[in-house]
Amino acid sequence: MQKQLVSVLQRVPERTRFVIFICLYGIAASLAAVVFQMGINWVFRACFLNPGQAMPRWEFALLSLAIISAVSVLSGFLLSKFCPEAAGSGIPQLKLAFWKDFGQTPLHVAVVKFFASGLGIGGGLSLGREGPSVQIGGTVASSLAGALGVAKQNRRMACAAGAAAGLAAAFNAPLAAVAFVLEEILEDLNSRLLGAVLLASVIGAFVTHALLGAQPAFDLPQIEEPTWHAYVLMPFCAGFAALAGVVFQRATLDLRARSKKWKRIPPMWRPLMGGLVTWALGMAVFFPTGHVGVFGLGYRDLSAALTLGIAWKLALAMLIAKLIATIACYGLGGSGGIFSPNLFFGGFCGVVVSAVGGRFVPLNHSDQILLVVGGMSACLGAVVQAPVTAMLIIFEMTHQFALVPGLMLAGLVSQIIARRLCPVNFYAEVLMQDGHNMEHVVPPRDLRSWQNLP
Repeated sequence: MQKQLVSVLQRVPERTRFVIFICLYGIAASLAAVVFQMGINWVFRACFLNPGQAMPRWEFALLSLAIISAVSVLSGFLLSKFCPEAAGSGIPQLKLAFWKDFGQTPLHVAVVKFFASGLGIGGGLSLGREGPSVQIGGTVASSLAGALGVAKQNRRMACAAGAAAGLAAAFNAPLAAVAFVLEEILEDLNSRLLGAVLLASVIGAFVTHALLGAQPAFDLPQIEEPTWHAYVLMPFCAGFAALAGVVFQRATLDLRARSKKWKRIPPMWRPLMGGLVTWALGMAVFFPTGHVGVFGLGYRDLSAALTLGIAWKLALAMLIAKLIATIACYGLGGSGGIFSPNLFFGGFCGVVVSAVGGRFVPLNHSDQILLVVGGMSACLGAVVQAPVTAMLIIFEMTHQFALVPGLMLAGLVSQIIARRLCPVNFYAEVLMQDGHNMEHVVPPRDLRSWQNLP
């Protein structure tokens, strides 16, 4: 059957076959990302949200300890025994495969990533789903290209299209997916693969709309035009959020480098240490407040922060707890992304700044929301150093055009701070830790760069 399908497709005109292949890549990658997202939500709801509301708190503490310990050990077992390259975010690994292996990446990477990340994040580890969605989408599309008869040295288009579709499906944000793949993976806004990336992102958004609905990730009430008071405070908010991102990047990479040298603790057991740190911090917040935002994605509490339903002292406590938990989970070998945690850090930085700044200048409801989403964009932009992606992802996740000028200002401030304190973005530092210098892998695009090569 497969040979017959490949034979039929080979008879189709080249341009038509090109479009058909991209559509197939986009559908396969986005379906995998949507199923991955639904699985995480189902596991987290069954293990944390429902028990946290229905059970006595001591019983829930014991249940959550058992769950997070079990998923951490299982995740560590899958990663150490079957696919070590599925650890972490997955975006640096996919970028390396795109440039070094022409986009060819084996299917078992996606399978291990799906279960290790899905069980880990759904089971309470403080990590995000976007990095795994990108790696799963790119790997599924690359494997599908192989099944369709595409040679190994010609799978970059499939890899890029699958990554874009996976990210578009994960956040329901096709424009941000296009910008991120061009900025981070392809490193070229004028890439010849732009058409493939754009079409695959649109397909990813359509699949998400069909299966999950067209609602944005965060539902905000329609806000008025913010006043100048919010723009006065925005540099302080963006600076605070960018510093939180810098602390996250430096501490996480330092812990990751140190843990690689540990000989007495096998890699299989290191995610358990991150899980236990997360449980202790999560319980420290849960017992007095009833909030479970330290666990998993934290989107429920982040949504509450966006509607100004979180007091600033609680926001500061949750920010510190979530920051330490995420550093531990990622730095100790967990499988998950960094987008969602950094959106959480930045949003709660915005809550703190809006509360403290409101004592000096009057802020209305729209001003406060702008500071929260500005913090989200600033923190994410500081870590990945992709300001266009950070701005677009917040805009598409909220569907509020009035936020755009504030997001642009937040992005400017965060890039100034981040590039002075961390010259290289998070993903590039991960690859350098693993012994990969992308300057020796990504070909230069101008004559001067070619001449300067050793």
